Amino acid sequence: MAIRINDFMCGMFAAIDIRLVDFKLEFGRIWDGDYSRVILADEISPDGCRLWDMTTGEKLDKDRFRRDLGGEEDAYQEVARRLGVLQDDGPSEVFDINHHRKLRGKK
Repeated sequence: MAIRINDFMCGMFAAIDIRLVDFKLEFGRIWDGDYSRVILADEISPDGCRLWDMTTGEKLDKDRFRRDLGGEEDAYQEVARRLGVLQDDGPSEVFDINHHRKLRGKK
């Protein structure tokens, strides 16, 4: 399962010119009747990944904080913009699906 997640994430980030250097995963187990299933039970964010710009090598992850480089918020927002979850012309916050559903009259 980890290899499949790695392949997917490497491709997803490469498509937006970000190199996925490494990442951490946490798995959980849920019961489905008499059988248990292993699931990915972790967030995927710059906090749990090392993400570098493919052209410049700029760090776009928590290393900005660890190495006292500054600009963590800008780097995280850049990742979100490239992934399409943060709009350039809108508010500077990550898309909130629950807020969007309320505006559309859905629960």
